[in-house]
Amino acid sequence: MRLSFLGGLTAQQFLREYWQKKPLLVRNAFPGFTGLLTPDELAGLACLEEAEARLVQNKGDKWLLRRGPFAEEDFQRLPQTRWTLLVQGVNLFLQEGAQLLEQFNFIPRSRLDDLMVSYAPKGGSVGPHFDPYDVFLIQGMGHRRWQISTQSDQTLLPGAPLRILQNFQPEQEWITGPGDLLYLPPQCGHYGLAQDHCMTYSVGFKAPYTQELATQFLVYLQDEIKLEGMYQDPELKTQSHPAEISPAMIRKVGAMLRQIRWDQDTVQRFLGTYLTEPKSSVYFEPPARPMPPEKFHQQLTQGGIRLDLKSLMLFHDNTVYLNGEAVEATAEDLPTLIALADRGNLAAGTRLNESLEKLFYQWYRAGYLVLEQAP
Repeated sequence: MRLSFLGGLTAQQFLREYWQKKPLLVRNAFPGFTGLLTPDELAGLACLEEAEARLVQNKGDKWLLRRGPFAEEDFQRLPQTRWTLLVQGVNLFLQEGAQLLEQFNFIPRSRLDDLMVSYAPKGGSVGPHFDPYDVFLIQGMGHRRWQISTQSDQTLLPGAPLRILQNFQPEQEWITGPGDLLYLPPQCGHYGLAQDHCMTYSVGFKAPYTQELATQFLVYLQDEIKLEGMYQDPELKTQSHPAEISPAMIRKVGAMLRQIRWDQDTVQRFLGTYLTEPKSSVYFEPPARPMPPEKFHQQLTQGGIRLDLKSLMLFHDNTVYLNGEAVEATAEDLPTLIALADRGNLAAGTRLNESLEKLFYQWYRAGYLVLEQAP
């Protein structure tokens, strides 16, 4: 199936020819799109304690960075030009943001990060830089000039609070307007400059560094591995230097540590919990007065259910992962859980057995699920 917002390419064509390979510009990819929220509404999100917001100002050769949460007075003191407000994870607060991300479901959900929205008056920018991940840049209101470069020189501007390229050499340039889309692969240098009051919607994808994966995997193994035995040395010999760590001790401990093993199942379980673990700034709000199971059953049947905007749900084989927790699903329950993970909701009238309804009730009380209102 051809996707109009990819310029008529099929998902397979895009992945084969562009994904992590070269940029793609599509004019009017989203006809009539001018954005999902106003600059004032974005500023309101930036004032929330749980939001991840940044304010970037450019004063000549100087770059200034402030992190939220902000107060209304912070915006009143800003100049007329040359600043940018960025808010991460707008899809966690705005249903329309989550729906926009669904357009990109041809890329596995395990790779999706979030929707970042930026607002800038004329001259606003975060400087020339590169991202280590794939990004789709959708223009909302206003216009932005984009310059891109595939240069290998990634020298950064010294002393800057942002990762700004010191020797940016643009190779291509476009001005994007409402509804235009620009895809950029990892490590593609880019420099966006607001031509007027403009907002840009950035769909970003996870690309964890090997060091981060290794560190988190070792943390995960702490609770998973169980090694037998303890250190013993019945053949202990005297040493000329009591403070020396002996070669024999090093060999023994090395042999003990070689008991650490993992297989594909271990990696799968790690990825399921790691990829669905909410960010540290995310908090779930359980219902203040949870309804009893009987009332829950009635409303679930009549209105259906959906994942909370902050919830992350993936699966592999018969294991389902929700917000860092793993559930082993029965063959009977698995199709329904997969449907919830794929679509983010279950329609009214979906038939559920007793065990699945009990699980959903637990998730509802934890704030992971939200009941829909009956039509």
